Amino acid sequence: MPDERPGGGYDWLYGSGSESRPTTVQPSQPRGDDLPPPNLPPPGSRGGSSGRGGSPRKSNGRRTVRIVLILILAWLLFLVGVPLWAWSTFTTVDADPGGNRPEGQPGATYLLVGSDSRKGLTKQEQKDLATGKDSGGRGRTDTILILHTGSGPSLLMSIPRDSLVPIEGYGTTKINAAYAFGGPELLVHTIEENTGLEIDDYVEVGFGGLVKVVDALDGVEICPKKKLKDKDAGLNIDKGCQNADGKTALAYSRSRHAHATGDIQRGQSQREVLGGIAAKAKSPWTFINPIRYLGVNTGAASSVQVGEGMGPIAMARFALALSSAMGGGGLNCTIPIADFSVRWDRQRALKMLGHIKNDTTAEIGSLCTKDGLPK
Repeated sequence: MPDERPGGGYDWLYGSGSESRPTTVQPSQPRGDDLPPPNLPPPGSRGGSSGRGGSPRKSNGRRTVRIVLILILAWLLFLVGVPLWAWSTFTTVDADPGGNRPEGQPGATYLLVGSDSRKGLTKQEQKDLATGKDSGGRGRTDTILILHTGSGPSLLMSIPRDSLVPIEGYGTTKINAAYAFGGPELLVHTIEENTGLEIDDYVEVGFGGLVKVVDALDGVEICPKKKLKDKDAGLNIDKGCQNADGKTALAYSRSRHAHATGDIQRGQSQREVLGGIAAKAKSPWTFINPIRYLGVNTGAASSVQVGEGMGPIAMARFALALSSAMGGGGLNCTIPIADFSVRWDRQRALKMLGHIKNDTTAEIGSLCTKDGLPK
């Protein structure tokens, strides 16, 4: 039997003696103080997320939303602030003739005037725009337009500047002379006396104003039906639709010698340019492009005069009505005339003016023609 005593054959079991015991290599185990720190979330967080209130992705998303909201708010303030600032710089004129005036008519009726005043134009600009020199005084009105808006279609109606009408204190003469004789007050009085319309507000644009606004819009579309050349107006354009800059749009609006129907066609061209301005002014790009938006507002403010009683809401309504009148659902006409001598057709004119007074423009029908002549 084997020796079981200590020091015997089992010395290896008791760690004594000279014999070596079998050894087995064991994988080393780290000690407690050698363990890496536990990967625990910081206090107050959930599910291993970092930062207060959620994951980095959620925090970045909220930050982006805040930035977008701030930008939208800033843009809205810009859209509202620019026209309000521009309105504060508008020039106002006294266009109220006083006395007994028509009143109580439904809807709103505006008198839009384009004067031939060179005021504000340098000598070089007068030369470039072919306007001629400033002869002093207040000038005359190249453009006389009635704009009505109400329950029916908006209407834009030209009154030929050479229309012969009685002007108080001056006898019967061309209607545009009223502006030269007595400014906006006498012109408004003359229009009201001869049409029976109540003029609610007055808007006047000079040569320079039209050029600035059109250029701020990067031009407007015009569609002449033939090649036009008029040295007096500084016009030389080809037939067909094209984009006109401010200089060309002004010449197109002023030209009458290039047309057989003279002043009648000029009125149509003026309405065409105004329609182009209105269409571009309300386009989304005007509101998206800050340079254009600012240019349109400052251009208008520097060159448009309004009656003293007109406010920014009335001006906004005027702009929308102008766009509507020249749009598909509006009416753009010349006051009914008997012939190209621009004598008013009394019977037809009274009917048309009656519809405007009663705000029944939806019933005007064939009374509205572009050249004023019966269909």
